[in-house]
Formats: sequence, C-alpha cells, structure tokens
Amino acid sequence: MAQARKRSTSDVEAVVRAGRFDVAALQEIAGDKSFARGSAYKADGRVEVMTIDDTRVIARVAGTEIYRCELTGRGKSFSGHCTCQAFVDWAFCKHLTAVALTVNDLDPEALGQASNRLGKIRYHLRTKGIDRLVEMVLDLAGRDPKLLEELELSATLDTADDATLIAQFKKAITDATRVRGYVEYRDMRDWARRIDGVLDRISVLRDGGKVLLVLELLEHFFARMDEALTRVDDSDGGGGACYARACEIHLAACEQSKPEPIKLARELFKREVSSDWDFFFGASETYAGVLGAAGLGEYRRLATEAWQKVKSRQRGRTEVQPNGEYALRAMMERFAERDNDVDGIIAIRANDLSSAYRYLEVAQACLDNGREQEALKWAEEGLWKFEDEPDKGLVLFACDLLQQNGRNEDASALLWKLFGKEPSVDLYQRLISAAGDRKAQIGVRDDAVAMLSARAEKSGSQAEWDVFGAPDVLVRVLMAEGLLADAWAAVGKHGCREIAMEELAKASEVDLPAEALKAYAQLVERKVRMGGQGNYEAAYAMIKRMRRLDGATQHSAYLADLMTRHKAKRNFIKLLASKQAS
Repeated sequence: MAQARKRSTSDVEAVVRAGRFDVAALQEIAGDKSFARGSAYKADGRVEVMTIDDTRVIARVAGTEIYRCELTGRGKSFSGHCTCQAFVDWAFCKHLTAVALTVNDLDPEALGQASNRLGKIRYHLRTKGIDRLVEMVLDLAGRDPKLLEELELSATLDTADDATLIAQFKKAITDATRVRGYVEYRDMRDWARRIDGVLDRISVLRDGGKVLLVLELLEHFFARMDEALTRVDDSDGGGGACYARACEIHLAACEQSKPEPIKLARELFKREVSSDWDFFFGASETYAGVLGAAGLGEYRRLATEAWQKVKSRQRGRTEVQPNGEYALRAMMERFAERDNDVDGIIAIRANDLSSAYRYLEVAQACLDNGREQEALKWAEEGLWKFEDEPDKGLVLFACDLLQQNGRNEDASALLWKLFGKEPSVDLYQRLISAAGDRKAQIGVRDDAVAMLSARAEKSGSQAEWDVFGAPDVLVRVLMAEGLLADAWAAVGKHGCREIAMEELAKASEVDLPAEALKAYAQLVERKVRMGGQGNYEAAYAMIKRMRRLDGATQHSAYLADLMTRHKAKRNFIKLLASKQAS
C-alpha cells in the first residue's frame, strides 16, 4: 500500500498563514466577553489541535470538561461548532475563540505536527488488518459502556427483524430517559447527551427507510419525556432541545411515510391541547403539508368542537385540559386567519376578557386589520373595567390612538395616572411628547420633578425603592433635561443606584468633571470592596475614564493610594499591573 505524501511544514505553514482567522472579525462574532475568555483559555494552554488543513481545524479544549471544536473557513469568513452548552445557546463560544487564536499563533513545527497527526493514525490502522482492528475496537468497547451500546445497536440494525429493533430501541429510550428521583442541574448535560445518542440512532433508522418504526418509537419517546421533564432541572434547555429534535425527526418521518391524515390529525390535536409542554404548539401549521385538506379539515372539526365547550364552560368529557385553552384559542385563530375572517379572530379573542391584557389582544387584532376606531373602543373599555389595575401595554396602546385622534389631554391624563404608579423615563418622554409646545413641556418637567422628589422623600423602605426606583428616575429625568447640577443635588439628597450614578458621571465628564471624578472614586471603592473579577473589571473601566479627567500626577497618586489600601486584593492588583503594562 502506497503511503500518502506527507505534507511538509512549509506547505502547512503557507496554508495556515493564508487561512488564519481575522482577529477583528473573530472578536465581532464572539463578542467581547467570549473573546476575553477565549484569550485566557488560549494563554492557559487549554487548546489541543487535533488536525488542521486548508479549510478545517479540529481541536479539543479543556474547560469544565473536554469539548470538541471544529472551525471551517479562513480570514473574515469562518464558522464553527462546539460541543459545549454555550454554543447551543449563543452560537459562538469562548472555546472556538481559543482555538482560532491558538491556530493563529502556531509555530511551523506545531503546524506540521497538527496536520499530520490523524494522518499518521489512519496509516497506522490501515496496516493492522481487519481482524486486529476488530479486536482493538472490542477491547475499547469493553472499557466504554457507551461505545459498547453503540456497537450493539449498530449490529442490530444490520441483522435484526422489526420486532427486535422495536424492543431494543424502546429499551434504549427507556434507559436514556430514566430519572431516578430528580436530575440536578449539574447532571443535566450527561442526561441530555444520552438522549441525544439514542436520537442519533433513531435518525439512522429513518434514513434507512424504517420510518414506520421510527414513528412508533417516537410515541414511546414522547410519553417518556413528557413525564421525565417534570423531574429535571432544565434551566439550560438541554432536555427541551432533545424533545424539539425528536419533533423534527417525527415531522420528517411523517413526510416520508405519509400516514393516514385523519388519524394523524387526531394524534396531533390531542398532543397540542393535552400536553404540559408546547413542543407541538402550532402543529396544524407545521404538519399542514402532511395533513392535506382532509387532515386539516379533521383538525378544524376537533378544534371547533372543543372550542364550543370552552366557550360555554360546559363540564363533561373533553380532551382540552385547563392549560390547553391557550393552545386551542391560538389554533382557532390560525384557522380564522386562513379564512381571512377578521370578525372570527376578534370574537375568539373577546371570548376571554378576564384581564386588561385580554382587552389589549382584542384591540390589537382590530388595529392590525385597519379598524382603528373599534380598536380604541375596546382599549377604552378595558381601561375603564380595570381602572384600579391598569396594564401598561394597554395604557400605551390607548394613548397612541388617542394622540392620533387629537385627544392629547385624554392621553396625558392616562399617562400621568400610570406615571404616578410606575414612574419611568420612558413614560416621562411620552408625557413630554403629548404636551405639545415647549411651555407645556416645561410644565410637565416641573410637575414630574416635583412628583418624583416627593416620592423619593418617602423611599425609605427597600421594597418601594426596588419596585419604583423614584430616586433613579428623578436623576435620569434631570439628566434628560440637561440639568446635571440638579441631578447631582438629587443624588446627594436621595441617593440612587450605582448604575444611575455611573450614567450621571459619564454625562458630567465635560461640564462637571469634579463631580464625575468624585462619583467614579466612590464606585471604584465599592466594586473593589465587593470583590470578584467582574467587579474588578468594572472598576478598572471607571479608572480608565478617571485618567482622562485627572492630571497625570494626581491620577498616579490616586492609583498608588488605591493599590496600597487594597493590596490584599491580589487579583485586583494583578489586573491593574497587567493593564498598566499594556
């Protein structure tokens, strides 16, 4: 057997130099936080490049566990995949960043080793012969239960009849989804990974044409997962992602097998309105191509029959559970939309007017279909009915329509009432907008400042401070009006949260630099005393801003004093030293 030509170090270096990853593009796609963490991972030597060629890099990164990373492309055009949860949530993670930065800095010798690593292994295995390879794989399987299970199922796929396949796969599903007591957050990734492995094999079945088996297996899977998800901490959504993937496999299998549409409609309808989860929400639309006219007709019949029972609140046998009413209502709306039945959509939404938000939904449906006056009528009715507990969304919706109809005084009255309950800068800006001329706007400003000042005087209880934050709103309103000195006076009298003080300090750097410096110094002190890398980074960001406001001598003296007083905060001192060095 002829050995493939071994790539020279110069060949590899030329490839990587031409295809290295653009750092600016990398930072943009990763974001500052992931880029910084990826840089730290690279500096700590956590990346092991497995193989590299013209277009692809495969590497392992040591984090909480070992992650497999793959990068394709070069320069400013590249993409990647990582086995970590952050990649699932945010698409580009610190591990991929670390790999790209490591590749950029590989020396010629390391490049050569990485490019030839898997090639050497491949050549070595080819020289062993089939029998020896079989023994090697079986030896590994004896030490790795997951590999052994993979090999057993693979062998079953090649030799077993349908009954055996069903039995073995159902057992695999049961084992993978089993919950003993409760699956804690820290164990969820392994639990979801086992389920993903079973779904991989079910996908192989589907690709092999055994779609009817797949549909039967997925019925078992959904039943198991419906129960299992009630006993796991799925904060990161790993279990839900497995369920969603199974739904995708189910849809693809239905598209391949074309099941009887009436039966499928009944099964999907039952899942949509009876499940505690929303994975089959909107199934009539998702499966429309498979259901066809007959299936959609049956779906509509079932929905209409159930909806009549919900409307009349009749007791008796129905597939609709209390938590399925929302799904049923949405289902009826979708059928009405198919018919372009605006009155039907409004009637469906108006069936439940138990909250101000429900009125908003009806009013929005009217407005979306060009019925502005009808929308305003519904909005005002909702505001009247729920006068003592106004919904902010409904108030703002009504105010917009009132202003469009020249009823600025009515809009202002609603805004003032809401502002008194939930003061915010956004509501203040709306009040200014509704006021009209500048004289009226100044009157609004003075009234708002007086109201907020009085409210801030009473903000003694932590509960009221947390809910309404009147001192913060007061400071931000004065900032919006350019009254920075008044804003600082309000801070001195009533205090405010750190984020509002920092915003005011930034706004004051030009006109009131002494106030800004004083505030930054207070905030830095608080951050450093609290400790933690995040607080240290935030403190340093403010120190950088202080440097631009302070004289060089005074700033050096400030830093020296800060470092002396907090010398026990070693990570903070280390951060300052590294930033000053760079």
